[in-house]
Amino acid sequence: MKDEPRTHPFRDSTQDVDAVKRIPDTPQTRAPAYRLAFTDDDFMKREELRPVRLQLELLKPQLIMDERGIESTVVLFGGARIPAPEHRDTARTPMLADLSRFYEEARRFARLMTERSLATYGRENVIVTGGGPGVMEAGNRGADDAGGQSIGLNIVLPHEQAPNAYVTPDLSFNFHYFAIRKMHFLMRAKAICIFPGGFGTLDEMFESLTLIQTKRMKAIPFLLFGRDWWEKVINWNLLAEAGVISPGDLKLFAIVETAEEAMAVIDGWVEPC
Repeated sequence: MKDEPRTHPFRDSTQDVDAVKRIPDTPQTRAPAYRLAFTDDDFMKREELRPVRLQLELLKPQLIMDERGIESTVVLFGGARIPAPEHRDTARTPMLADLSRFYEEARRFARLMTERSLATYGRENVIVTGGGPGVMEAGNRGADDAGGQSIGLNIVLPHEQAPNAYVTPDLSFNFHYFAIRKMHFLMRAKAICIFPGGFGTLDEMFESLTLIQTKRMKAIPFLLFGRDWWEKVINWNLLAEAGVISPGDLKLFAIVETAEEAMAVIDGWVEPC
């Protein structure tokens, strides 16, 4: 993060952190109570500090993206287990191997969108993914193919995980709170693209749709890739026929097959009444 010009006459925090390193070593200065609060990891991890940690996790990516001049994003959600076509033989199931075509479609869509983004000097339509493997990797990889930047919003999980190699390093973030991570996915979103995936993808899809349905979020182009997949996984028409959603809610999203079709839908999108 860049250094901001000082707007006050007081000593800044960096000066005091450096000064603390030079204080005499005594029982008093070694005591946890003497640590500067904002440098005290044990203090910052206390249960009572949860509201502060939530605020920091919201603020850090916000400030960095603002400093990078990112004004809008295009979100890609999709399965972490879907392999690249060149690695389809490593898939856990034959169906996962077949789904590798969506890796390639996500990669191509991200490349096309990033080429458009570069015309705005990387300020608009920046690809953002969860920063992991599978479809997420494909999105960041496509942006890299175009020579542009992309964002990865990773999260700490019980099993070992690292950001994929295609996320722009300065835009690779790590989260503790799922809720704050979801906010960052949507805060700048100009379009949302959903590829086949599991519980995480379904959770992200339905939460985003619910925000739009309840008008807690402005309607934006919302694209589901793969008609055969989505019509098998979810009986959309049954939801409307049963009355648990309105027929008009089915117009909140469009189903597409290819990157080019998705780009055309975004270009021709009209906000539903």
